[in-house]
Amino acid sequence: MDNRVFESAAERTFQYQSALPPLPVPGLEDSLNKYLDAVKPFSTEEEFRRTSVLVKEFGEGMGKDLHQTLLQRAKGKRNWLEKWWLSSAYLEVRMPSQLNVNFGGPAPYLEHCWPAAEGTQLPRTSLVVWHTLQYWDLIRTERLAVHKAGNTPLDMDQFRMLYCTCKVPGIATDTIHNYFRTESEGDCPSHVVVFCRGRVFTFDGVRDGRILTPPEILRQLTHIREACEREPEGPGVAALTTEERTRWAQAREYLIALDPQNRATLETIQSSLFVISLDEARPYSTPDNYTNVTLQALTGDPTVRWGDKSYNILCFADGTFGSNCDHAPYDAMVLVSMCFYIDQKLKASGGQWKGSEAVRDVPRPQELVFKVDTKVREDIALAKLQYRQSAQDLQLVSYAFTAFGKAAIKKKRFHPDTFVQLALQLAYFRLHRRPGSCYETATTRRFYHGRTETMRPCTVEALEWCLAMLDPSLPAEKKRQRLMAAASKHNRLMSEAQNGKGFDRHLLGLYLIAKEHGLPVPKLYQDPAFSKSGGGGNFVLSTSLVGYTTVLGAVVPMVRHGYGFFYRIRDDRIVVSCTAWKSSPETDAQRLYDNLSSSFHEMLQLLTLAQL
Repeated sequence: MDNRVFESAAERTFQYQSALPPLPVPGLEDSLNKYLDAVKPFSTEEEFRRTSVLVKEFGEGMGKDLHQTLLQRAKGKRNWLEKWWLSSAYLEVRMPSQLNVNFGGPAPYLEHCWPAAEGTQLPRTSLVVWHTLQYWDLIRTERLAVHKAGNTPLDMDQFRMLYCTCKVPGIATDTIHNYFRTESEGDCPSHVVVFCRGRVFTFDGVRDGRILTPPEILRQLTHIREACEREPEGPGVAALTTEERTRWAQAREYLIALDPQNRATLETIQSSLFVISLDEARPYSTPDNYTNVTLQALTGDPTVRWGDKSYNILCFADGTFGSNCDHAPYDAMVLVSMCFYIDQKLKASGGQWKGSEAVRDVPRPQELVFKVDTKVREDIALAKLQYRQSAQDLQLVSYAFTAFGKAAIKKKRFHPDTFVQLALQLAYFRLHRRPGSCYETATTRRFYHGRTETMRPCTVEALEWCLAMLDPSLPAEKKRQRLMAAASKHNRLMSEAQNGKGFDRHLLGLYLIAKEHGLPVPKLYQDPAFSKSGGGGNFVLSTSLVGYTTVLGAVVPMVRHGYGFFYRIRDDRIVVSCTAWKSSPETDAQRLYDNLSSSFHEMLQLLTLAQL
């Protein structure tokens, strides 16, 4: 999604929300048939026969009853999945959010006007913050253009979660606190929070109804930087947000009990528009190698970012930028849209402020001081140690493949996303000599409060194509035919998933219905084929097309022996971020990328030969 039109006077951002159709419940037989088709690449004939029997029993028995109960639930809810998905995918998860759940990535500005340059951190940050506040104002005044698929409006609700939003840890389950209000709904917080050298500051982004200008923001940031340079570092309470969720909840409760001011400070952070992280790292990257800055965005200093915040702007000492965001309240397309807006605005201005240099009399930033004791300091030290150990285990490569991009692929009448996904299947198969269960994000924003569905690229047709590519005796035309069959299947499954006809969320719903009613776990979900094919969050390839813009991010793998794989596609390049765990003897992100590059070339050659 490019979304080059950012602002609209003709339509209001949320005007179509009430007219969006409810999320449908797919047919049970259709979902089960698709599930059977999806497990085939991972099953022997005997295993597939056993799975087929389990699926038949489920469809004729317990599954039929669960499906009827789910249909009743859907009658009373415009999105039967929404609360379930938020809880099961995010809020009930107890592993640390930072690293395991959050997404992070470089800001794209270094591609044209902002390569790394010492001494530019604060002036550049001021301009980025100003543009970020302008985007907030677009949403608040409902002037942000409605996203559409053709002429069909898409759900915009997730944009309410970009600002003034924070996840709050709980002992058993977390909660989302959202303080955002549109102008017609009432007052909205307008302060930002700045983390620097373990300390916390805040100032208001608006003065007398007008957003602070970049020179005014620069003065505020300069005050903060000077205070941090002449005084000792702070305790770095933000590091606690990297903890396992229940332990973080307990540490937070202890902080609040320690001093009433701690509760007020936490509330100020939670309700803030966003967090500005003044990071002292220098993760210099070039337009063809994003590895350092992407790794720093995912694994950087935990004392200057609030892991539960919906948006942390990471401002590095060498004038490069990144972001780190909690995934629970929204999906990556929200952040991509905002970052692309900032990118295009910076590109248009050459990365320079062209307005007035006048500075109003604005109150200085206020420092927010946490009251801590020995126990809190010990908790922080332990959190930092655990986080760094996990961070050091992450392998990440992020490169721009520049031999060709979307333009060359579309000339071959091939969908660019399908091209990358099938190349990834071939790369994984060549490296590991087996099919790779794969999750690709499919948006369901055509529906009310829609988020995502799973599209599974590792189809029978994709596997047959991979086998053909590794068979030197097969002629090129035969390989091309299998490639086209795999592509056709991929395109159909993606379209169905986007239109509410995927099966993974449906199976999740049936599972959760059983759980809510205290019923035993159906045998279908206990079948080895279920997890082997990726069910239950066991995909070895966790992938997402971030879009056709200049913005990219990264996530960690879903499983210890898997890969995280984000990519963006431009006319002349394909930019990839690939992660793996170093502690896994099976995986290697660099080798997967190398194989992917070879796959790209082989596929284009195959498609070119067909046109000769």
